[in-house]
Amino acid sequence: MNADIDIFGVYVPSLMILALLAVITNLLLRSVLARVGVYRLVWHRSLFDLALFVIVLSGLFSIFQRFAS
Repeated sequence: MNADIDIFGVYVPSLMILALLAVITNLLLRSVLARVGVYRLVWHRSLFDLALFVIVLSGLFSIFQRFAS
């Protein structure tokens, strides 16, 4: 994945765009999980949120790879 995305003349790494999308998705998922009550079953909320971010980012990366090739 060497592609840079041109945004108004500024080249931005595509991983940065994917990370921003993952942060937004992670915030939405965290609010849904908090309303459902999943965090009562989690031992360490910060580690769970980090793992959730990594899972979302890797999922977005694999989707991007599939459509980019």
